[in-house]
Amino acid sequence: MHKIIVCFSIFISLLSRAQSIESVFNIDICVYGGTSAGVIAAYTAAMQQKRVLLVEPGYRLGGLSAGGLGFTDIGNKYVVTGLARDFYRRIGQHYGKFEQWIFEPKVAHAVFLDYIKRAGCQVLYGKRLNKVNKSGTVIQSIVLENSDGTLEEVQVRAKQFIDCSYEGDLMAKAGVSYTTGREPNAQYNETVNGVQLREKHQFPDGVDPYIIPGKPESGLLWGISNEPLKETGSGDKKIQAYNFRICLSDDPGNRLPIERPVNYDSTKYVLLLRYLSVKPAKQLGDILKIDRMPNYKTDINNQGPFSTDMIGMNYNYPDGDYATREKIFRDHVDYTKGFLYFIGHDMRMPAHLREQMLQWGYPKDEYPETQHWTPQLYVREARRMTGEYVMTQANCQAKEVVKDGIGMAAYNMDSHNAQRIVWNGMVKNEGDVQIRDIQPYPIAYRSITPKREECTNLLVPVCMSASHMAYGSIRMEPVFMVLGQSAAIAASWAINKRLTVQEVDIRSLQQQLKNDPLADGSIPEVLVDDSDVKAISGEWKKEGAGGYGPSFLSNNTKQAATVRFEPHIKKAGSYKVYFYYPRLQKASDILQLKLHDGKRTVIKTIRAADVKIAGQTSGEWVELGIYSLPAGQKAYVEVSNQNAGGPIAADAVLFVPVIK
Repeated sequence: MHKIIVCFSIFISLLSRAQSIESVFNIDICVYGGTSAGVIAAYTAAMQQKRVLLVEPGYRLGGLSAGGLGFTDIGNKYVVTGLARDFYRRIGQHYGKFEQWIFEPKVAHAVFLDYIKRAGCQVLYGKRLNKVNKSGTVIQSIVLENSDGTLEEVQVRAKQFIDCSYEGDLMAKAGVSYTTGREPNAQYNETVNGVQLREKHQFPDGVDPYIIPGKPESGLLWGISNEPLKETGSGDKKIQAYNFRICLSDDPGNRLPIERPVNYDSTKYVLLLRYLSVKPAKQLGDILKIDRMPNYKTDINNQGPFSTDMIGMNYNYPDGDYATREKIFRDHVDYTKGFLYFIGHDMRMPAHLREQMLQWGYPKDEYPETQHWTPQLYVREARRMTGEYVMTQANCQAKEVVKDGIGMAAYNMDSHNAQRIVWNGMVKNEGDVQIRDIQPYPIAYRSITPKREECTNLLVPVCMSASHMAYGSIRMEPVFMVLGQSAAIAASWAINKRLTVQEVDIRSLQQQLKNDPLADGSIPEVLVDDSDVKAISGEWKKEGAGGYGPSFLSNNTKQAATVRFEPHIKKAGSYKVYFYYPRLQKASDILQLKLHDGKRTVIKTIRAADVKIAGQTSGEWVELGIYSLPAGQKAYVEVSNQNAGGPIAADAVLFVPVIK
């Protein structure tokens, strides 16, 4: 770890010298935090002809999306719109595909840098928030200091501010209300918030928590709390666990060995041995969630009861000062690197797991400035604003649907464990909740705006206003990018119309996001979902999860059946046409489509064996070719069950303008 700090410090010093830093900036929009949302917000604002400054306390843009989380948590691709969708399309271009949701950190980083370059955004690296100057409800300016703590102050005056940090520091220093931890269920009439002792990522019965098994007087093993289990559904200030999304390589030509860390302490991992003695692991994947990335790399996440999550060690992070957070960061690095080393080298570990671990190493071509280890901690949740509207479980489950939606979410209501305790003489984890089958739902514009009596020129698309469990569904990187774009358009509107952010006309905002999804005035693509279809013949069943959007249509009958997708083409021209092929159990080997371009009709056949579906719950777009389409509704794509040998699906068709 010390090597990382030294190398990173040298890099910081060189980069700081390379920047010509003004002492005062006078701009239109200041974006604080170079996360994925921050980059998209800054790009969007610049494309609205606004003077923009993106402030990044670190030295790498893209946050978690460029920091190891390459196995994208999607939920449903339908909710990924605008520039967020464009990001995954640009990732796809790198790999020779239409879209790509699984990618290397360095590729994502390059795409984010390209957004900044194309928009001409100015980025201020290595500066963190020191103070907020406010007059009434208006932020007049912010004062920055060097991220190494030295007091080389920079003042940023702006008309609008957007806090895109994972921590919500600008929001907090601006005096905006927020909360941390878990609300009691009763607060928002929820059922899955607060304390939850469940079976996911849980220790089996019989794992002894004491240093000397069976002897409480010997004390508890590292990482176990002596707090009693509180009532189910009760609230507290505990924070769900953080970890790193780890990029390793098993390419012998591109891997560095996992060496013993300087602060290595094997006693931190004794509980893993106890767990394995009760429930042996057949493979490394039982204790590390290893998702394969391109070019022999990984995105490793937590798996099981004892893994990369450092449970209970981050409670002071959300409201901690910079020194406190730095210590928590270093502790997580030490724990995680030590954990990887322990698995591969401790002779008490099963031999087959040691051998599998030794096949992996740090990739030489990732994170060279920080000794091949990501500088981004996975801050799953820190502060959450208490804004004009609080998103809750009712929104996630469509019991309450907002009308001021400026983005959508569709992931599980998800929380990692928040504490490790003793229960009935055994070790147990508490806090993991996974509520699945969440259909796409809108996120309120009011949930990214502070209360109007607190601040009127600030938008918060990352630490937005939501309960702990609703935030668990919303807090996905693609959604943060969508909300970042929406925030930048809203901030631009507020400047143009001389309004507070709370006064922005939501219908106008929604219309601009729809009509100009790439924020550059280009012709938008045309999506026809199954919910838009009017021409249907035969027997079709409406299905839920596994498709694009809230539903898709399926057919498994012998009688003739068709579904016709008819786009409304606003501008005649060349369009690349895609059909969405969803996940469908025991699907027909072939699917027949009829494509009419207004003059002629062609028959296209999709073979199931040729469709490589990536991701856990989503399908894939299949290209049907490029066609010259007239304006109006003269073209169509028709799905038929002709020659089908099993179930078929009619889900969505996409018409993408071909830019010459």
